[in-house]
Amino acid sequence: MKSNLSNYSGKILFAAGRQPLPKCPRLALLLAAALCAVPVASRGNALPVTWSGPIEVAQGESVRGPWRMNESVWRFVDDPTAAVTDQGHAGVAWVDHARQDILFQMYAPDGRPRLAEPVNVSRSPGIFSWLPRMIMTSGDPEQVYILWQEIIFSGGTHGGEIFFARSTDGGRSFNRPLNLSNTIAGAGKGRLTREIWFNGSLDLAASDGILYAAWTEYEGALRFSRSTDRGESFSEPVRIAGGQGESPARGPSLAVGPGGEVHLVWTVGEDPAADIHYTRSTDQGQSFGSPMVIVESDGYSDAPKIAVDGRGTLHLVYAESPDGPLQRYHIRHTRSEEGGGAFQEPKEISGAHSEAFESVGFPYLDLDGEGNLYVLWELFPEEGRFPQGLGLTFSGDGGATFASPAVVPGGFDPQLGFNGSQQGLFMKKLAVNQAGEMAIVNSTFKPQGSSRIWLIRGRAGAGR
Repeated sequence: MKSNLSNYSGKILFAAGRQPLPKCPRLALLLAAALCAVPVASRGNALPVTWSGPIEVAQGESVRGPWRMNESVWRFVDDPTAAVTDQGHAGVAWVDHARQDILFQMYAPDGRPRLAEPVNVSRSPGIFSWLPRMIMTSGDPEQVYILWQEIIFSGGTHGGEIFFARSTDGGRSFNRPLNLSNTIAGAGKGRLTREIWFNGSLDLAASDGILYAAWTEYEGALRFSRSTDRGESFSEPVRIAGGQGESPARGPSLAVGPGGEVHLVWTVGEDPAADIHYTRSTDQGQSFGSPMVIVESDGYSDAPKIAVDGRGTLHLVYAESPDGPLQRYHIRHTRSEEGGGAFQEPKEISGAHSEAFESVGFPYLDLDGEGNLYVLWELFPEEGRFPQGLGLTFSGDGGATFASPAVVPGGFDPQLGFNGSQQGLFMKKLAVNQAGEMAIVNSTFKPQGSSRIWLIRGRAGAGR
């Protein structure tokens, strides 16, 4: 079977002119139903979702020349990430490849941009900046923290460093970026094989003013660093797993529990039957326990995302392919009510989407203040093509049951081309605040057309 993810391999992650177009009748019927109905269908526990119209955050060309490191001729926008405050203000960070920088904009609850123009976060023209992660506080003004991968070639076999910048004035300005990794090992790359890797293999979490960052390197190590002064400085990175004869770690995800426990999950490469690995810190990231496998699979498990509710229950979603990596995936969920102790038997939650689409993958997970779960994923309509559109499900009973999945409105339009994310699909496209207000971002790319960044707002449980 030809891989539906094979475009995301090695240095060449894109085949010019290829775009997914839905053509099977069952997919067309599912899409029509999803776009006409506002509420998310359920299996007994759904809350309706009220959607706002998509907001075009940025637009660019769709020029992507051959890879020539930082001399590549790339003129398109891509790699969005989102955060949303409890007051309903949504922050969006994305990449403008023509400028080789990361930009930021803030949107008010009514959809109006709060900044006169996007703010340049990375300020590194001549060096590609990719795949950011972002956290925003709900204060006035908001604190904005952004972590990303900078394609700096420092003398190793692969380029990559992890950079961080913060804003203390609601995103109007950012401090000078900090290099957290300082390595020649190719930071930010999640190696699947020696020839295939995904960029954006990093994550950022925060609690009580402490920031936690994790990333992997092409050479295999999973690194961790923290800041106890709200991002003014970070600790020296420590190795958690990978490298030194172990399978290369990839796709880390961080979450912080009510007592300051730090939870970290990841998968591995160079293993066609890879499982999800886990460790935790009970002292706010000063030390970690021995890594262990928490989900054993008969196939390949990838792209884990972890979250913790107010009671300390851990929720994990990930993509699983029974036939091994880069094949047909479905999305699974499991939880631990023991703070990282025993996890329940995983169950598939992608349902009809796993049947109607060629594949689904790369889930995104967030929780609201009541512990309701929101899970988003990429949709692959055709074999061997890029993803197009996003799927969404919801659980209102702590993960016991999930709603039937729906296609996110506004994200599935063949005239816009395919989802961007051309540097890799380790991303964070979903953010949910305490009240259940969602901020979903996506990028689209149409060859010989244009590229765009989108913000889609939604609220679950209208009227509750």
